[in-house]
Amino acid sequence: MTSKIRKIDILELGEKGKEISSPWSSTILLVKLTSEDGLVGYGEAPTTLMTLPVRESMEEVKRVFQDADFFNVERNVKEFYRHSFYLSRSMEATSALSAFEIASWDLIGKSVGEPVFKLLGGEYNKELRAYANGWYSDCITPEDFVKKAKAVVSKGFTAMKFDPFGNNYDQLSREGLENAVDIVGALREEFGDRVDLLIECHGRFSTKAAIDAGTALDQFEPLFMEEPLHPELEMALPEVKRYVRTPIALGERLLNKADFARYISQGMVDIIQPDLTNSLGILEAKKIGAIAESMGTPVAFHNAFGPIQTAATLNVDKTLPNFLIQESFEAFWPDWKRNLVKSGYKLENGRFTLSGKPGIGVEVDEKIVSTNAVEGMEPFDPKEPPWVVSGTFRAPNGR
Repeated sequence: MTSKIRKIDILELGEKGKEISSPWSSTILLVKLTSEDGLVGYGEAPTTLMTLPVRESMEEVKRVFQDADFFNVERNVKEFYRHSFYLSRSMEATSALSAFEIASWDLIGKSVGEPVFKLLGGEYNKELRAYANGWYSDCITPEDFVKKAKAVVSKGFTAMKFDPFGNNYDQLSREGLENAVDIVGALREEFGDRVDLLIECHGRFSTKAAIDAGTALDQFEPLFMEEPLHPELEMALPEVKRYVRTPIALGERLLNKADFARYISQGMVDIIQPDLTNSLGILEAKKIGAIAESMGTPVAFHNAFGPIQTAATLNVDKTLPNFLIQESFEAFWPDWKRNLVKSGYKLENGRFTLSGKPGIGVEVDEKIVSTNAVEGMEPFDPKEPPWVVSGTFRAPNGR
């Protein structure tokens, strides 16, 4: 048996001829590593209006991983770090490297005939509770949100995340805050405490706006409030936490274990949300989880892209004593993305289970890879960023 990487393919997939408003729905960036023995491992990188720079960075990572021993995950990652002067501050570089790291673990698991989670310490969590995201497109009024949320709950989900703030950015208007309160209140009234509500802010508010939003929504007892502040306002997070009772969650924009250690140790976050497709992959994710566990901090991985990311993330989730809940867009993906992988994991009644197959556990449909090969950037709407729910606000209750 040889563990040398013989061939590296960088693949961009999408739906030809269609524009999808959300970048996380429109494209997938993959790396395919083939060993000298013919084993294949897949990894995924995030896109979100970064497809071309991430893909170019993947070409740079390729030069380090070509002919490398895929078992030497730590060494290969550090070798790229040694050559990449700005790795610790470049999401393009860490995203590219993450894809190769994930694919390496897929190869390792396949070469020894074991699922990755067993190589990381074994199963701690049998089933993994999921929350739904991606379900509230075109929801404007509280009635819109309730109608679509009922469909989500009918799929078995007991938790859902959503952004109730419309196109408010930086500042939060009185009308925008009142509308958010009406939306969250309507959902809480409809479902009582049977469903956890997770509030998405998309990292776009000033300190005052974040405090206003958090204190107004505290009454509905959300499970957490995600990224309430602009990322560069990290030092104001303790101030937000001083006024807001709802736990603060963040982490999709943090790039390594040192970033997470700083946020956790300085009391800036209650729940961490690493994204292992931009924070150096599976092994770093396991280390981040351990750092969080040592400080009593729960982990709820960010997971907004494709099924390779999902499978890799679930393998880490399985091993973490401090696992909280797993994000899922699965139920709202286009068909080509949903069918990209065969077997590997299931999402039923709002819970993930893993098959326990070797590697990250999935078999990629090569026909879909071929049929959906594309090149270029994601669709771009110059009027609104992709997180804005389209439509015109209709004030409820006569306001």
